[in-house]
Amino acid sequence: MIASIVFLLIVVLGIPATFVCGAVIFAARSAPRDRHAHVGRNRLVVGAILSVFGLVAMALIAWSTHEDQHYDDFGSALTALAGVMAGALLIFGLGPFIPWLLLVLGRNASRLPPAFRPAVRPLADRPARTAAGVTTTMSAIAVAIAVVIISVAVTAKARAEYRPEGRLGALVVEGFSPDQAATVRAVIRQELSGAPIAENNGQRELGHISVETSDYSYWAETHIGDQALLRYLTGDPSTPYDPETAVVITTGEEGVTDSAKIQYAFFETNQSPSTKTIPAITVSPPEPRLRAVFIPAKVVQDLGFHLEPEQLIVDPSLHRTSAIERERLERRLGETAQIHLEQGYQAPTGWLYVVAVLVLIALVGALATIRSARSRRILLRAGGGSVAALRFFVGCRAAFSAALGTAMGACAGCVIGLLLAWPMTTPIDWDPAPRAPFETPWALIAALVVGLPAFAAAIAAFAPARWLTRSDRMSKPTLPPSPVSVP
Repeated sequence: MIASIVFLLIVVLGIPATFVCGAVIFAARSAPRDRHAHVGRNRLVVGAILSVFGLVAMALIAWSTHEDQHYDDFGSALTALAGVMAGALLIFGLGPFIPWLLLVLGRNASRLPPAFRPAVRPLADRPARTAAGVTTTMSAIAVAIAVVIISVAVTAKARAEYRPEGRLGALVVEGFSPDQAATVRAVIRQELSGAPIAENNGQRELGHISVETSDYSYWAETHIGDQALLRYLTGDPSTPYDPETAVVITTGEEGVTDSAKIQYAFFETNQSPSTKTIPAITVSPPEPRLRAVFIPAKVVQDLGFHLEPEQLIVDPSLHRTSAIERERLERRLGETAQIHLEQGYQAPTGWLYVVAVLVLIALVGALATIRSARSRRILLRAGGGSVAALRFFVGCRAAFSAALGTAMGACAGCVIGLLLAWPMTTPIDWDPAPRAPFETPWALIAALVVGLPAFAAAIAAFAPARWLTRSDRMSKPTLPPSPVSVP
């Protein structure tokens, strides 16, 4: 099963990756053999058609997923995958335009300041190699910026939809069997220096219990316990506790209630649900997202249910559990129970490593454009044989090639990221909330667009002198002529 899933992921993700990598080959094959030829018009037309098709497809996908309504999860995944393929097709279609721009820059280098002309003219030298390097930079930057924008949008959505499992800093232990509850409780007290534990209970019998108030319904947020659990839920030890009174913990937006109706049923008896109304009070939660209703254990026991602990909770007001203590508990309990330390929403950072690798690939592509031995000889002659002048020209060339690839990649990446943010954040809940707004990281994008050419120029300019002046191919040493004997 795992092998099948891995194979499916390779196939699914390999298709857009093939298009992105194919842009480099497409650009190299589209480049003419010398700087005086032209890029084939057919290549440019095909590239333009593919890019426009990818752009239109992404726009249609974004339009079809812009409404805040329920979307099927499998259908949303297919839609997002189609958008990724359309974005890869856009990048692929831009390939032939790289050698075309290189030739245009090389032929119009005379319009630049004299100090920069020798650095720009060699861009058109060996167009296939240079086009492949610049296209590598363009493709990597486009994917990196798209990943940045999509990750920011997905993170904003996940943060807005995050529902804490407890109060901030609370340790929640669950997933244990009733006969292991005493053992788990003893382990917690040993590892946490006797910290007090609150119990959230569930019924032993097969049945259901739900609580409704006049203004709000609680189905999954019902907590059954004693005064210690109430103190944990409210975060206020002064909250009045009455074994016959429910406590509604809400921000008050739903109104204040003075009663709660409990609906319950036993599945074994096959009887219709019964109801019981008890008095209730409303209190504010310690955190805005924590909304629940507390039912005293005595009320549920009077209905005929037997209670058993489902969760063991360490109140952060009484003991602040550290990550080290949580790790010790995990080692002690193993598979016996599930341990969760509520630390709020933790934004994923894995996408940063992906962006770093892509930026490194873009940098390598920019530096690959200065590997031509003929271009280095031209630059060396332009500088009068001075290594300092050669460093300046090589640095300018690396900066120009990196800037060209970065500028085109940034434009493509912004378009892809902003359009794919819609299908990547489609709500799949039946009662979807409005999409969370997010701020496009323009500062990060601008730093990438400016910083990569500057970094490439610095690396090229401060490269070792022997690396700047050596040839690409090691020539065989020339042997002196052997003496000729005269008879």
